[in-house]
Amino acid sequence: MKSARKIGRKQTRGAALLVAMLVVVLVASFATAVLWQQWRAVEVEAAERARAQSAWLLAGALDWSRLILREDVRTSSVDNLNEPWAVPLAEARLSSFLAADKNISSDMLAGLPDVFLSGRIADAQAKLNIANLIGSTNPASPAVAAFTKLFQLLGLPPADLQRLITGVQQASAANGNNGNVPLMPQRLRQLMWFGLSPQTIAALESHVTILPAATPLNVNTASAEVLAASLPSLDLSSAQRLVLQRTLRPFNTLAAAQAAMPESAAQLVEGQHSVNTAYFEVTGRLRLDKNWVEEHSLLRREDIRVNIVWRERSAGMTPPAGKPNPGLLSP
Repeated sequence: MKSARKIGRKQTRGAALLVAMLVVVLVASFATAVLWQQWRAVEVEAAERARAQSAWLLAGALDWSRLILREDVRTSSVDNLNEPWAVPLAEARLSSFLAADKNISSDMLAGLPDVFLSGRIADAQAKLNIANLIGSTNPASPAVAAFTKLFQLLGLPPADLQRLITGVQQASAANGNNGNVPLMPQRLRQLMWFGLSPQTIAALESHVTILPAATPLNVNTASAEVLAASLPSLDLSSAQRLVLQRTLRPFNTLAAAQAAMPESAAQLVEGQHSVNTAYFEVTGRLRLDKNWVEEHSLLRREDIRVNIVWRERSAGMTPPAGKPNPGLLSP
């Protein structure tokens, strides 16, 4: 009898111990879950704060670019690569900009992470504009002739040129009403919609752009290849000499540019060429360690008004040396 009671007490103590252990496990699990949720909330909040701060800083850089372009047009109606807007901002610590503010003390900057800012303003009309191909089907038309010569200078496949011209004509004629026809690209990488190869698109990046409307080419900022392409009878070596000459003395008028060209070159035409620009591309980049955020914008300047046409932002991580780039973290 006593033996049975002892066994019962042992079983009761064993069950109590098991229940206590189970309670401890449950409490530990709940505590772990709560801690993880708190950690996750802190991480999300930190990421959102960093995103908001990056957006604020890049927006400030864009506003500064707009101010530079407004002040530029107040002083001169001619745009060239010797002007302040054309000087890129090399990567510099953000704290160095803040330290220049008299309202910010050095104590407030102590302990801040090293964030680097860089950027540049580029003349969008220094490139051949794909929008100029709209309505140009005749091989002798200036836009088609310019793209044909550029493809020849770059050694690109004629088939890709035909795909480009046909695609632009079909997209502009369809106006988005035909589901079998690609939409009109807004960015150069979207030329793959027309069937152009990635290699061709990469080769065109430095020489071709897509703007909202047809535009003249700025002879003060275009590369030698683009200048040569824009004039059927201008060879590349002559275009290179022209680029060297304008570096020393930019052209104030089309007549001055025409006078600097060889006699064999075709006549510069108002509306196809110019010495000023309305569209500018702005790139701003923030880097913290290996992580970066970049914003690319297109601005249109009308008199002293500088409006934003579009903005796009990307983020990523710079891979260690010898390792492939993992690509964008967010489009």
